[in-house]
Amino acid sequence: MIAKVIVDVAVNQTDRVFDYLVPPEYEETIVPGIRVNVSFGPRKVQGFVLNTEEKSDYDVKKLKPLDELIDLYPPLTKELIDLSKWLKDDTLSFHISVLKSMLPAAMRAKYQKKLSLKTVDEFDQLPITLQYLFKDKKEIENWDEWRKTASEEEKKQMMRAVKDKLLLVTPIVKTNDKQKTQMVISTPFTKEELKKSLEQLARADKQKQLILYMIENVKKDEKIPLIQLMEQANVSRATLQELVKKKWLTKEEVVVGRDPYEGRKFQSTEPLPLMEEQQQALDPIVSSIQEDRHETFLLRGVTGSGKTEVYLQAIDKALQKGREAIVLVPEISLTPQMVTRFKERFGSRVAVLHSALSKGEKYDEWLKIRERKVDVAVGARSAIFAPFENLGILIIDEEHETSYKQEELPRYHARQVAIKRGQNYQCPVILGSATPSLESYARAKKGVYHLLTMQSRVNHVQMPEVSLIDMREELRNGNRSMFSNALLEAIQVRKDKQEQTVLFLNRRGYSTFIMCRDCGYVAQCPHCDISLTYHRSNQSLQCHYCGHIETIPSICPECSSDSIRFFGTGTQKVEEELLKIFPDIRVIRMDVDTTRRKGSHEKLLNQFGEGKGDILLGTQMIAKGLDFPNITLVGVLAADSMLHLPDFRSAERTFQLLTQVSGRAGRHEKTGEVMVQTYTPDHYSILDVKSHDFLSFFEKEMAIRKHGGYPPYYFLVLIHVSDEELDRVVSVTEKITSFLRRELSEETMIYGPVASAIPRIKDRYRYQCMVKYKVEPKLTETLQEIIKTYQGEMVRTGLAITIDTNPYMML
Repeated sequence: MIAKVIVDVAVNQTDRVFDYLVPPEYEETIVPGIRVNVSFGPRKVQGFVLNTEEKSDYDVKKLKPLDELIDLYPPLTKELIDLSKWLKDDTLSFHISVLKSMLPAAMRAKYQKKLSLKTVDEFDQLPITLQYLFKDKKEIENWDEWRKTASEEEKKQMMRAVKDKLLLVTPIVKTNDKQKTQMVISTPFTKEELKKSLEQLARADKQKQLILYMIENVKKDEKIPLIQLMEQANVSRATLQELVKKKWLTKEEVVVGRDPYEGRKFQSTEPLPLMEEQQQALDPIVSSIQEDRHETFLLRGVTGSGKTEVYLQAIDKALQKGREAIVLVPEISLTPQMVTRFKERFGSRVAVLHSALSKGEKYDEWLKIRERKVDVAVGARSAIFAPFENLGILIIDEEHETSYKQEELPRYHARQVAIKRGQNYQCPVILGSATPSLESYARAKKGVYHLLTMQSRVNHVQMPEVSLIDMREELRNGNRSMFSNALLEAIQVRKDKQEQTVLFLNRRGYSTFIMCRDCGYVAQCPHCDISLTYHRSNQSLQCHYCGHIETIPSICPECSSDSIRFFGTGTQKVEEELLKIFPDIRVIRMDVDTTRRKGSHEKLLNQFGEGKGDILLGTQMIAKGLDFPNITLVGVLAADSMLHLPDFRSAERTFQLLTQVSGRAGRHEKTGEVMVQTYTPDHYSILDVKSHDFLSFFEKEMAIRKHGGYPPYYFLVLIHVSDEELDRVVSVTEKITSFLRRELSEETMIYGPVASAIPRIKDRYRYQCMVKYKVEPKLTETLQEIIKTYQGEMVRTGLAITIDTNPYMML
């Protein structure tokens, strides 16, 4: 038998399958999706088996055998392997990069495999040659070690027993996260045998009490956590130890799965009655589920319209059919509230996958999915690869979010992967948002997606009133503060009424930059062409691109003046100013600096939800998903901070972010108010937020995109070239641009080469060129040729060329 293997060597020459002989012991168990160790040249590398065949196109005598199976059960399903082939071509990535991105990070570490009997009943079905290993219910702690001394026949028999599922394979992952273990107690005796033992314990009352508890509550060989047993039987550790010595009880340490929500009690909830618009949105989705028909739905529902309840009821219909569901949320900060909603509705059927979990926790959640212990996965971008085998629905909440696009190889967009998986399983995909991306809404208008609209909030709660505050007028009136007078008055009113306020500023740190007022010196990062940001908490200047940190100069390094001043405003400075104006106000700040520690998102949001804060101040992580009944005021401090970036999507992102943050106010019985401070109050993206008019914004922005030749009217490809040598970067980018102009059709537009918006990051110079096209049959072939041409130089010199076929970051 021949295994077709993709090896873990990410270069062009090896981006294909290699043939390896399958040793007889593995012929029973080797299947596509299993990882293997193979000899590749002079070294051993990992690889993925894509397929097995009986014959090879090469001389079988020259083929090397597989060294060993890393898995005994494939971590990748057949569908994920097929998906990887499509994704490899779609994103111009190495096949191995795609395959590895589908697995949790912990699986890239070394781990051993433990083999044990599923139940005692399987013992008699084992071949005689293996029964000696498992007599007395023993297990093989390390399969790889056992193989070294086993005979060929024993290895074959073992593989057959694994294939026939007589044995349970438990991977013991060796990551930096120490294995979570637990001390458990069991008894090797039946209830009748334990009753007889009571006579021997006539004078030991506590031991007798424990044995009575075991008789009533614990079966033979059933394992119960030691701490739990001590609490429930009301006995001490010494009592337990005595019975272990007498061999009435056995004590052992076992590896247990990590549950990030262990100890959390989720109150069960029932489906809520739907409003008419919600029901109209749900009906076509349910119809698609019932008929096993793939359809992509774009659900545009205003903030607070009850999109989550539609998701929950649609998932319930899929689960009733025995199918599975994936739900993507854009950020960790959204996950706590979303997880709570799903856990309350579906209980232990939900697995959670996001970056705030440790490697071990994420691996254990992933394993629950692979072992079919759960049928709903909630998580961020990478959860789209959850290894379900019978998907019935895929949901992407806040589908417009840029965090669904991966910026490293493979540069996939979760939306496209979801649609592809929906086609594979013939099931619906729901893209939900109050402010859909222009590309998605344009597709819905064309009929490519099925458009569903919910214009009213649940229980017909009014949308909050939005007022625009012209900060130019405030300056003319002598107010140089970051707060307008109207906003300060509104905050005071909310404080007096014991209502809550959300303040939004999309910039962390204390000041944007420091500058000398005498000579104009601005503190710059020595490794990047960007100014350093002042952070007050640790009195430092930090680069948000490479992490460089400096102490603050007391005098100007260039002219020795002491006129160093801070300019711009960050969340730290806003917090300080608020406390000066309102000394007794309680501010909860949420940004990257305050949420570094695990669980801090949830902790801060819970504090705010419990009324322990008057103001929630934060960056864009507070703009979406929050649903607290006592928030009646939202203040946006610098609405135009994103509006003037050199990116054609800047107006769209401004409108989306302001609409999302505005939607946090007045979601329940109390009416809400939104105050937007801006220096450009006449810009259409800000005016349309005031009127809650997505359609008006869509029409204006589409006209500008059409005139400028941007998506959705054109497709874009962005080619970035970076290197430590400026001359090499310029030369290579010029050659690439000339090659594109020669190879591609005249209708396709090539722009560049130009320096990137930030010309240097981490001591590497950056240049770029852009391709705009509507139809270009030679594009993929031409881009692959560029990668092949410069592959050798990239390996030798450190030159980096990145090609993004669907760019979301233009900087």
